[in-house]
Amino acid sequence: MCRAFDLFSATLVAIDGSKFKAVNSRDKNFIQKSVKRRLKKTQANIDRYLAMLDQADQEAPEIREVTAEELKQKIASMEAKMDQLKAHEAEVDAHPDSQVSLSDPDARSMNKAGGGSTASYNVQTAVDSKHHLIAAHEVTNAPSDRSQLASMAGQAAAALDTKTLTVIADPGYYKGEEIVDCYAAGIKALVPKTDSSHSKAKG
Repeated sequence: MCRAFDLFSATLVAIDGSKFKAVNSRDKNFIQKSVKRRLKKTQANIDRYLAMLDQADQEAPEIREVTAEELKQKIASMEAKMDQLKAHEAEVDAHPDSQVSLSDPDARSMNKAGGGSTASYNVQTAVDSKHHLIAAHEVTNAPSDRSQLASMAGQAAAALDTKTLTVIADPGYYKGEEIVDCYAAGIKALVPKTDSSHSKAKG
């Protein structure tokens, strides 16, 4: 319909990605680093409760702040958590992406613009230059945009039904193989090099 009403330039599109937070929370997302950190923290809690239990056994009942029974319950809870974390660790090690999300399985841990990370999706869009309409989009779980250029450029060319397309993207899309694939498909790709790419070139 957009093509029929001449709403697309069908010559120039801009490609960009946006991170959309998934239903899955950080606590339900597991990568190797986070699992090891949680295991270490849980073991430290177990050791702390064991030390408190030893101390409670030596104190008179009337001066105990926490009963031995309460401490044993806390230790049992922490040990159950350890078993669960070890099970998640095995799942992470076996997963092709070395990552497991519980409530939103397709979500992946991605860096946020202001620092830190969150379980998200990377939504790719190709926007036509004429009226800034989205010509093509795709929801991915790729943590970065580095390998998305050729795919999105191809989808945009197909949606616009054009064989003379120019695509522009920010430095986050710079990857030699992706640019080569664009030109092989007859698509002109304009992507500035990243600072690291300049450094490698100088080296």
